Amino acid sequence: MCAPLTADPDRKYLSYVTQDVKEIFAGSGAAAGLTPPAPAALAAKVRTLAPSMTRSMQRVAEAVAHDPAGCAALTVTGLAELTGTSEATVVRTARLLGYPGYRDLRLALAGLAAQQQSGRAPAITTDIAVDDPIADVVAKLAYEEQQTLADTAAGLDTVQLGAAVAALAAARRTDVYGIGASGLVAQDLTQKLLRIGLIAHGHSDPHLAVTNAVQLRTGDVAIAITHSGSTGDVIEPLRAAFERGATTVAITGRPDAPVTQYADHVLTTATSRESELRPAAMSSRTSQLLVVDCLFVGVAQRTYETAAPALAASYEALAHRHSPRGGSQRS
Repeated sequence: MCAPLTADPDRKYLSYVTQDVKEIFAGSGAAAGLTPPAPAALAAKVRTLAPSMTRSMQRVAEAVAHDPAGCAALTVTGLAELTGTSEATVVRTARLLGYPGYRDLRLALAGLAAQQQSGRAPAITTDIAVDDPIADVVAKLAYEEQQTLADTAAGLDTVQLGAAVAALAAARRTDVYGIGASGLVAQDLTQKLLRIGLIAHGHSDPHLAVTNAVQLRTGDVAIAITHSGSTGDVIEPLRAAFERGATTVAITGRPDAPVTQYADHVLTTATSRESELRPAAMSSRTSQLLVVDCLFVGVAQRTYETAAPALAASYEALAHRHSPRGGSQRS
């Protein structure tokens, strides 16, 4: 029989019990069979998802990304106090980042901290000032580009990517939509597909995009490229294609953006922090081009028997337009 509690129980003991209960509930999602992201993907997930979080969740996400070692040592209550939020907010943030519970997030933070301690030197400050020497600009941009590519690769869902590749390789026709900087990426993917013998159309004019989208059907593919995921001129043709049975793909920096409502497959890109001298279009283009190259290489692999001769034919057709090796042409 359990001994009765005294009138004044040990407060320290009760605090330990309470904390254990909180930790158990904070990690209860593990039973759902979810596979948490690898530690290396944590920073990328924070950068990608932070813009769509509430402000309180952003504070938690920023804290764990900036100081993984320090946060790994904190209980769910400690992190809530550090960020001025609630324990529920901490747990919701962990789950939004892909971890079943706070315990899983702490393990990832500890792993990330260990990697950072044994890896490269601290990152350089990437904010570009108006009076920065050009050598510093080059170094900062190069670092940002590398980080953006690494984050995109870490966060890219290869199952979704493989499904998109399979659809493209078997497609009767592919339409690609993009506006502004994303329109340039759309054209890049279009010309790559054309050079391996596939039928592809790139559209940056919203009217042409919609009038072509309504001609699509089952067996066709439509791809929307939009960093924000909320560009109406890109969403409208994707929706039209989706409603007509085409397989639809969204390449976006916001995995919960409106464009994903009409996408069978979502490929998420990462971007660096936007600044006055580095708009989002710059870093989003870098990550979008990586995804486009992954799609192209995957399709070329699957269609190699026809892609290889088509690519060789395109090179041969343009060979006479290039200068002889070591020579020069003058007009």
